[in-house]
Amino acid sequence: MPPSFPAQFTTASPDVGQRLDQFLVSRLEVSRARVQQLIAQQKVLWNDVPAKASVKLRGGDRITILAPAARPPLRAIAEPIPLDIVYEDDDLAVINKPAGMMVHAGAGASEDQRNRGTLVNALLHHFATLSAVGGEMRPGIVHRLDKETSGLIVVAKNDESHRKLAAQFARREVKKKYVALVHGWVKKDSGTISASISRDRVRRIRMTTRGAGGRDAISHYRVLRRLDTAFGKFTLAEVKIDTGRTHQIRVHLASLGYAVVGDRLYGAPAELKAGRDRDHRARGEAISLARNFLHAAELELSHPRTGKTVALHSPLPAELQKFLASIESQDSGRNA
Repeated sequence: MPPSFPAQFTTASPDVGQRLDQFLVSRLEVSRARVQQLIAQQKVLWNDVPAKASVKLRGGDRITILAPAARPPLRAIAEPIPLDIVYEDDDLAVINKPAGMMVHAGAGASEDQRNRGTLVNALLHHFATLSAVGGEMRPGIVHRLDKETSGLIVVAKNDESHRKLAAQFARREVKKKYVALVHGWVKKDSGTISASISRDRVRRIRMTTRGAGGRDAISHYRVLRRLDTAFGKFTLAEVKIDTGRTHQIRVHLASLGYAVVGDRLYGAPAELKAGRDRDHRARGEAISLARNFLHAAELELSHPRTGKTVALHSPLPAELQKFLASIESQDSGRNA
């Protein structure tokens, strides 16, 4: 748990002779670079005077941390990252985002990670201009996809297009269709999940449908196939969303008891083991998916300048096709 500030420590005999920076790394449970930032910003006092990292500790020394280190401001950096550009004109582009790529830098990422490898960084390298409506860290970004969700995402190249596209999203006029593989057999062939979503008060990285005061969220699902395999029962489903809340599809499906395959945050197992022999496969054989089985497959919107319909499709990426084929090869044939 991070300390409250000011934080104070008093050294004891086991600490004698240790460097101050090493002592603080162990006590604060942060990196040495973070401790050196604290010291450089004169936020560490050693016996009430500004400390040096190399000072050797004695018994009974008073160490005071006045405040956390100020983080350097984040800024988006152009990086030559390949992009799968599905559609492009002077006003917008639609990108087929791979799983594992963050859309933009996030405050929760580490120092080394939070500025690198994002979709925004790739966009800055590939396009001469992007809209500035979203701010310096989110140029061109009209909506988002989760890091481990792949598929279609629209990008605005100028401010006018951004405002018009954002208005379409706000009016729920943009049609978005996802493909998901979930654990278990979804009972109904189709249905609507209307449950507000809020942040989990205990695990802040999770969202929940059980909290009070959440934002309204609506998802519509349709079963494509039910699979009975050696690795368990699964449902391949198509999901359309009217709203775009954080983790919406994942938390909505999990709230019904059907976690998206690969989504350990919402209850999916990290590994699937074969529970019975089939076609001479060894009992207990294990497979896993290093991402969520959730893909933004279709996107339809009105062009912000011409008003014409732009309708695009993205097939399942290779890793999802391979995973689906691996469990379908063990399907009992009772899929619906």
